[in-house]
Amino acid sequence: MPSIRGTDSKRKCRRHAAIRDLDQIHADLHSKKHLQQYKDTKEFDELPAGGAFYCIECSKWYESERNFVAHEKGSKHKRRVRDLKAEPYSQKEAEAAAGYTTDNGKTQQDEEMTVDAEAEVDGAEVDEVK
Repeated sequence: MPSIRGTDSKRKCRRHAAIRDLDQIHADLHSKKHLQQYKDTKEFDELPAGGAFYCIECSKWYESERNFVAHEKGSKHKRRVRDLKAEPYSQKEAEAAAGYTTDNGKTQQDEEMTVDAEAEVDGAEVDEVK
């Protein structure tokens, strides 16, 4: 069934646009080298206004300073800045959340079970002695 706006709809095209993830942007903010590597992947001729107006937090290029300033006042930009204030998750935290742990030590429950088992054994020995 064809879409309401047609097959060449802007909305349909923009929905699948590639957006940089928060951890990538966080690395851009903290490392100029990381940001430069990303900018080097884009060709100067393809960028709006030759790449002069770039919002690091949102990872978007703008054609004019006026558009860039209007974007910085917008709620989407402010929300993105607020999200970037939090420290990104590390690989270790992500694996722990998924249930992949590397801690092979005894847990508190295991220690309680061994203490209970020892108490039962000690109680049995006391009864036998009497």
